[in-house]
Amino acid sequence: MALVAFGWSVAGPFHLDDATVLSARAVTEFSGPLRLLRYPQSHPLTWLTFWVNYQLGGANPVGWHVVNLLLHLASVLLVFSALRRLIPERAALLAAALFAVHPLNAEAVNYVHARGALLCTVLTLASLRDWLDGRRWLAVAWFAGALLASNQCLTFPLFILLLSFGPSRERREWKPLAAMLALSLLAALETLCASASAGISRLAYLAAEGPVLLRYLRLLLIPAGLTVDPDVRLITGWPAVPSWFVVLALAAAALRLSSGFRAGFWFLAGLLLLLQGTSMFPTDGLAADSRMYLPMIAFAAAGAMLMYTMRTPALVVVCASLAAISISRCEVWRTDVALWSEAVRLSPEKLRPRIQLARALPPVRALSVLAEAEETAPADPALLAEQGRIYLSIGDAAQALELFDGALAANPANPLALSGHGVALLELGRSDAARRDFEQALAIDPCQSAALRGLHRIGIDKAVAESCENRELTLP
Repeated sequence: MALVAFGWSVAGPFHLDDATVLSARAVTEFSGPLRLLRYPQSHPLTWLTFWVNYQLGGANPVGWHVVNLLLHLASVLLVFSALRRLIPERAALLAAALFAVHPLNAEAVNYVHARGALLCTVLTLASLRDWLDGRRWLAVAWFAGALLASNQCLTFPLFILLLSFGPSRERREWKPLAAMLALSLLAALETLCASASAGISRLAYLAAEGPVLLRYLRLLLIPAGLTVDPDVRLITGWPAVPSWFVVLALAAAALRLSSGFRAGFWFLAGLLLLLQGTSMFPTDGLAADSRMYLPMIAFAAAGAMLMYTMRTPALVVVCASLAAISISRCEVWRTDVALWSEAVRLSPEKLRPRIQLARALPPVRALSVLAEAEETAPADPALLAEQGRIYLSIGDAAQALELFDGALAANPANPLALSGHGVALLELGRSDAARRDFEQALAIDPCQSAALRGLHRIGIDKAVAESCENRELTLP
């Protein structure tokens, strides 16, 4: 069922941050794994799999997507293996089937850069299975590996603690659990430091994540409106309270139905596993469907406990319907044009999907898409800078310079606009003025690649700081 639902993902291209992975020296150089030992680095185990992919198949996306698909298949098998130790076997089989085909997993499977969620889930499930089988210290080792793959499993020790007080009647062993909690705390501190630069306070981010949680829960039941860039706004203060009130009310209702590994228990477990992926640490985006991959284990178990007594034909219809939607999601992820056209349609007020769509289109069509964005974001510096970039690509440096002037008038400290402005000046033969733009851009962002390339064209080779080489390893 998983192969039917997501097998088409292997035909997809690279997207978004995948380009950063493909240009990272830790991936492209044979000595790349040595770079993963440096600090700061983010999720070295996941990056090690990227390095293996590149060494074996280069920049051919097929091999990269095959690894993602294999990790998903491994997760499906481990979901059944672990859950059958806690709930009836038929329910565990149904939970594995729901997990295998649910469209909310499409982003994690189709997006190479989301591999951390897949690898983290595989290792977390291995930890859960060995914990339930009494191999507690081996479970700790698996969990340590999961943390090296992604921080999305930070709350997993709390789930283990919930199990120890639940109906499983497992003998409580505090030393391995304390070790897991210590590992989680260390990883949380590292994540806390990394999230300090996300540009939003933790309290504001927490408040804004209430609607995001409700969106995830709605998509569990009705997976319609899935998109790579949902129209989720930053809502803070009192307007965010109703969403959190609904989430807490659902949690309270589930608590009353949590005895005996019933659906309520697994719903609470899903919220607990989702907690880190949504509200604990600010990131650049408010919502990403790949955050649901690990919590989906518990939510699938909750759904299975509600439905496993239904007749088999009805269950087949449910799973087949979800699989059909997942197949359509894979089709959308097959091209950047389809992916971002959908995002523009579902998030018409957002500028980012239009900019991303423009980058996937020929220049004339791209300018048309950006012209439509002027209605909702007039004189936006990001929009002006993107239009300037396109005019540069078609050789109209004078028009590009005018657009970059507008972008800098709105935001003089934008290193991307400064770099583009410098390139336009360079094309017009004004190398001294271009050099000033490049140097100003690098004063703001020492790792600005366009400015470094511009200086190289002028004949100035500027040494790249060690921090720039490390920054490629600290993606969220």
